[in-house]
Amino acid sequence: MITLAHYVALSFLLFAIGVTGVLVRRNLLTILMSIELMLNAVNINLVAFSRHLGNVEGHIVSVFVITVAAGEAAIGLAIILSLYRLKNSVNLDDVAEMKG
Repeated sequence: MITLAHYVALSFLLFAIGVTGVLVRRNLLTILMSIELMLNAVNINLVAFSRHLGNVEGHIVSVFVITVAAGEAAIGLAIILSLYRLKNSVNLDDVAEMKG
């Protein structure tokens, strides 16, 4: 039987992988995917606790998080595409050069 602890452990593992990806990687696409992974880990927690408590609020909030994640992915990909056209790279070091 899968319990709430299993879902929390899976969510923690996915969130930790996402945080590691954001902190370690220098590629903007990988960072964007890591952020999506962290949002999905939060969704697993929301749905698991909502199911455990017997209400639907977690499911509803999860749908809103998915909607925000879709908008974030679309805007993030547009920014990455424009940076690639400008610099021919999606590396964070090249983006830092644009500040000055």
